[in-house]
Amino acid sequence: MSYLDTLLEGVEVEWKTLGEVATVQRGASPRPIVKFITNDENGTPWIKIGDTSPALKYVEKTAQKITPVGAKQSRVLKTGDFIISNSMSFGRPYILKIDGAIHDGWASISDFEDKFNSDFLYHFLSSNVVQNYWLSKINSGSVSNLNADIIKSLQIPIPPLTVQTEIARILDTFTELTAELTSRKSQYNYYREQLLNFDEVDVQHLPMGDESIGKFIRGSGLQKKDFTETGVGCIHYGQLYTYYGTYTDKTKTFISEEFAKKARKAKYGDLVIATTSEDDEGVCKAVAWLGNEEIAVSSDACFYTHNLNPKYVAYFFQTEQFQKQKRPYITGTKVRRVNADDLAKIKIPVPALEEQTRIVSILDKFDTLTTSITEGLPKEIELRKKQYEYYRDMLLNFNKLNIDDEKR
Repeated sequence: MSYLDTLLEGVEVEWKTLGEVATVQRGASPRPIVKFITNDENGTPWIKIGDTSPALKYVEKTAQKITPVGAKQSRVLKTGDFIISNSMSFGRPYILKIDGAIHDGWASISDFEDKFNSDFLYHFLSSNVVQNYWLSKINSGSVSNLNADIIKSLQIPIPPLTVQTEIARILDTFTELTAELTSRKSQYNYYREQLLNFDEVDVQHLPMGDESIGKFIRGSGLQKKDFTETGVGCIHYGQLYTYYGTYTDKTKTFISEEFAKKARKAKYGDLVIATTSEDDEGVCKAVAWLGNEEIAVSSDACFYTHNLNPKYVAYFFQTEQFQKQKRPYITGTKVRRVNADDLAKIKIPVPALEEQTRIVSILDKFDTLTTSITEGLPKEIELRKKQYEYYRDMLLNFNKLNIDDEKR
């Protein structure tokens, strides 16, 4: 018999609705909220959707505070309470590590300390079966949001606290490992920034449009309807977000040779760049073309033809150094744009080609570790997430977990 079988063998589980064992309330907002925002250090933390992230378990700080008067008109919570969003990151639970107040986009769960280990409750509320329960209620057509009554109706298992604590410990092991792997991705991003930072080294920083190193060429009127099964390779700007990484020698799509005759084409080593996006971060997503054949480039994209190491330029486009220079040139409202003429003004450090090659050889290893689908961190993180979900569902099953049943 395995350890997990031993842990759960003979465990008596009580089933109750969440409303029977905890206080569930909807948030509230003082009106107009701008009147109550304060810079006073004694103000109450004002917990908004933007203060949370699907990647995080806790709420530890807020961007704004509200006055004591505003807090009284809101819903004040204490450290250890849970909040659940009924809008963005729908149904996602968070544990408060601070005292604070929530607006009406949140619901809260509190006063459960004698029944639940907080981490056990967190894992249960995060489980697929609970998330699907929320969705089933919303999709029923009778309600339009995740209100307090729905949350109160959730059937929840209550094993002994000692069992809850051990289940939480096991599941936390998986989430901590995933967090560690994710942090390594951040470390690799840090190394990339350092390798391409020449502030303390005598290296020229030249505008990318400087005639001594390169020029930007706008793409031509290539649309998805022009794709063919075979022919001349092409890159459509939308594919840069969903299909390509840092570099490639193959295209996902093709156009006819006849159409290609009038298209603008990139050659080996050119950088293909999306000049439009729905957000600031996505605009100027770029890929180095390393194929032997010339390829067509669509409108809403451009390509950079140059005499630098192709991968070196592609990695430069991923740095905060590039992003910082790009931001002042972004225009548009619903669609964000940076034109080729403005890209030409952005300065790039230009070390000797030997140094560019050395930097690329290091970053290539990092790129494999951080972006490869078949090897490296993404695969490892995905495996750990699947392991976590498998053991979470098994440990929280108790042989009869079905929250759509009537209360037992």
